[in-house]
Amino acid sequence: MADTTPLAASGNMIDRASQRSDAAIQAGTEAAQHVLDELSQSARQLQADAGHLSQRGLDALRDSTRQARLQAHRAGERTVGYIQDEPLKAMLIAAAAGAALMALLGLAGRSHR
Repeated sequence: MADTTPLAASGNMIDRASQRSDAAIQAGTEAAQHVLDELSQSARQLQADAGHLSQRGLDALRDSTRQARLQAHRAGERTVGYIQDEPLKAMLIAAAAGAALMALLGLAGRSHR
């Protein structure tokens, strides 16, 4: 015969409530662990992505620098070639550029006074 006294009934209710609380705590702990695992994975992925992006940026910078150097070298070669082919014109252009620069500097010097 089952004990149906109020004391026994309240003890059974307390036991069931305790079991439910333990189950809820366990479920909450598992959910929190799952969220932490996902956050950790996301952080690792972000770190890897940042590494790839920084490497791509460095590669792009190297390529741009290399191209700028090559273009400057080509411009220098064309300039030397022009001077060798047209020495008189090159000297007149250089003199005109120098005179224009001196005129600009003279105007800038007067405006400050």
